[in-house]
Amino acid sequence: MTTQLSSPTASGPAPKPPGRSPRALWHLGVNAIVVAWLALFAVVGSAHHFLPHAFWLLVHTLLLGAVTNAVVIWSGHFAASVLRLPEANRGAPAALRLVCLNAGAVAVIGGMYTGRWPVVLVGAGLVAAAVTAHAVWLVRLSRRALPGRFTMTVRYYTAAAALLPAGAALGVVMARGTLGGDLPERLLLAHEMINLLGWVGLTVAGTLITLWPTMLRTRVADGAERAGRRALPVLLAGLGAAVAAALLGPPPLAAPGVVAYAAGLVVAGVPWVREARAKTPRSFAAWSVAAGSLWLAGSLLLLAGILLTTTSWITVGERTSLLTAPLAAGWIAQVLLGALGFLVPVVLGGGPTAVRAATAGLERAWPARLTVTNAALLLCVLPVPSVVRVVCSVLLLVTLLYFLVLLLLTVVRGLRGRRGGTAGPEPAEARPHRVLGGVALGLAVVMLAVAGGGAADVRSLPILERSAATNADGGEVTPTGRTTTVEVTVRNMRFSPASVDVPDGDRLVVELHNTGTDTHDLVLETGARTDRIAPGKRATLDAGVVGRDLEGWCSVVGHRQMGMVFGVRVTGAGTAAAPRDDPRDDATAHDHHATGSEGTGGSAADAFDPMAAPADGFTARDARLPSAEGRVHQRTLTVKEAGAEVAPGVRQTLWTFDGTAPGPVLRGRVGDTFEITLVNDGTIGHSVDFHAGSLAPDEPMRTIRPGESLTYRFKATRSGVWMYHCSTMPMSLHIANGMFGAVVVDPPGLPGVDREYLLVQSEFYLGEQNGTADPAKVNAKEPDMVAFNGYANQYDHDPLTARTGERVRIWVLTAGPNMPSAFHVVGGQFDTVFREGAYDLRPGGAEHGGAQILDLAPASGGFVELTLPEAGDYPFVTHIMSDAERGAHGILRVR
Repeated sequence: MTTQLSSPTASGPAPKPPGRSPRALWHLGVNAIVVAWLALFAVVGSAHHFLPHAFWLLVHTLLLGAVTNAVVIWSGHFAASVLRLPEANRGAPAALRLVCLNAGAVAVIGGMYTGRWPVVLVGAGLVAAAVTAHAVWLVRLSRRALPGRFTMTVRYYTAAAALLPAGAALGVVMARGTLGGDLPERLLLAHEMINLLGWVGLTVAGTLITLWPTMLRTRVADGAERAGRRALPVLLAGLGAAVAAALLGPPPLAAPGVVAYAAGLVVAGVPWVREARAKTPRSFAAWSVAAGSLWLAGSLLLLAGILLTTTSWITVGERTSLLTAPLAAGWIAQVLLGALGFLVPVVLGGGPTAVRAATAGLERAWPARLTVTNAALLLCVLPVPSVVRVVCSVLLLVTLLYFLVLLLLTVVRGLRGRRGGTAGPEPAEARPHRVLGGVALGLAVVMLAVAGGGAADVRSLPILERSAATNADGGEVTPTGRTTTVEVTVRNMRFSPASVDVPDGDRLVVELHNTGTDTHDLVLETGARTDRIAPGKRATLDAGVVGRDLEGWCSVVGHRQMGMVFGVRVTGAGTAAAPRDDPRDDATAHDHHATGSEGTGGSAADAFDPMAAPADGFTARDARLPSAEGRVHQRTLTVKEAGAEVAPGVRQTLWTFDGTAPGPVLRGRVGDTFEITLVNDGTIGHSVDFHAGSLAPDEPMRTIRPGESLTYRFKATRSGVWMYHCSTMPMSLHIANGMFGAVVVDPPGLPGVDREYLLVQSEFYLGEQNGTADPAKVNAKEPDMVAFNGYANQYDHDPLTARTGERVRIWVLTAGPNMPSAFHVVGGQFDTVFREGAYDLRPGGAEHGGAQILDLAPASGGFVELTLPEAGDYPFVTHIMSDAERGAHGILRVR
């Protein structure tokens, strides 16, 4: 087998003279496609914050782009090798298959991005056609060849290629979007299992029968071919059972199929373990493949556990999203890079010395790289702070880029060496102490990244110079040598108990148990604190020796103002501090520390001037309402913390949906389906509540932690302009700091108009410049500023427009969180008023009536229509005049 793979340890024909053979040129050319997709994957990873549907794009550039090309290319190469027809995998038919495949992949990605399902359909058809043609070619190749020892490998490839069109068809159905109930989750799991475990998994398993011992530079174990022959039916049966259960049955019925698939891998993998025991892996390629296999094993076990422990496919869909990174980056990407690391030098050729030199070029610092990759990936899938997860993701991206750079350099040097007839110096084999040193270096890099990321998780905390071990007069307290341990539980945004008594001089240890639904911590004024802990988790705070009363609180923004405060009261001689009935009496102290963002020290409220004009070139937010297109509306809303100017010279750090406040406008009709994926790229927990949908809030409206996502699906059954907003406590603060938007659902038979605008009214409770909203002002309902569409008086400086005689419809939503609205157009009269799902006024009534305001309570909305007969500037305001004077003012310019 090693001869057939052109291994550097093979015994066979003497190496050809230096030069670029057609075989080498072909492989270098087609593998450049794989490298190009990997480079695109790296670019998407670097820019994912700025791209819509970034997670979907990352997965599909890797799996549909790089991996599918690699599978077609290398399965063709190995099939031709084991069947002793090495020239069969080149030429016009093979090139045409690759062109068809890549055109289809580009069409699928482009169609999904532009929302054009027919393009997705055509693209998926091209991908399926290319892979089907590949399967037909494999069958024809098998019939041409003489019987061989390892023809079983080709059967794996054929079975894998036969499965991909089914997976592509499921993907097309999901892209159409007209699905209800739990069908999307069922189809997604079936789609993923067919493509990952079938198309990719069977190909990898078939390849490792011969590639694994070649990587180890050892003989194929006795019985390897027989084990592969026995494993294939088990793998196919397990996969078929799991997919059938996913489509037709409850989740627990799919678990045995996953277990059977894993058992098939065990059957096939027993010889691989024997081969590794006979010859310990000593290369990047072998260890990368081995690490990937471990990630696959762990993912299959976790998948089976998820399926066994829930009866809801929607819950399965949410939980299995955690397996994407382990399967894509942990298993598939590592196997792909390991295979490229081994096979590219072989393809470059030039003799054993040249192959070893090229291999050494690709294996630079490989122990450190593999350690960084797997340790960082492990941290990414664990419940770590979001900043740590981001840092580890960057490390993963850097290791991929480093490999791509090494690959490019190795290819260039190999081609130059072949032209010059030199192979380069003979590389030395990595010594054990160098391997251990590389592992230690990789661990150190990850540990530094974790430490740096943890330090970057800045939380507002007033730290006093005095320690807890002083009495009220500042003198040192005498330690008693005793420890007081208390159990404190988080329940419904409260610490229970809210205060504890500690004897003077005792050491205090607090065992904190979070039984709430959000992330919390406990901070004492001395600086002692717990980590932020997820629901259901525990943490310990060691306050040290205590000699005076102490204040504590939860430092998550707004939680202190919601009453999450804690008191330590010292008892015994020498205690001068007066007891407090409830530490909430002091909850307003240090409010400037709890705004959740470091400001620049000045008050944003002092900088607000209602008469100020923005800089030249100012453009207001486009208030034109988009039209309703399609019946299924899919959108990803990414939570982002964004600095924004909200009035001339006034800047705040807003919590936003997709970087804007208000968030993106969604529009549809009665009967439309909305499928919204919420991704939390913020630093604290967030959620989303769509008033336009009617469904139990427990799951879709739950708070998700940084780095998590959820999918919210509802059917619009009633018309109106509906608010959506973050419902994480304190809800008032999350809304006040920018987390709100509008969903417009047209009433049936809504007539067309000449102009259609949307205005979302909201309040600003300004904190420091570049800081976040002031929680105390929110609680007191004392706004500094009121605005339409997120910027005070913006339409005074960049007016809305219309022409005389045109019919204008203005939708208004009052997002609050606290103030109502009385929308009015100065100089205009409304002949149509639609408020909260019904018409209050329509033209043609016997009364010949009109309306002067659209009165709306917080979180309500509607629209008005009017025609303006004369040219001029028509101010529009809320007729709660103090709010209009705070910025809820604009101009409708008629020409």
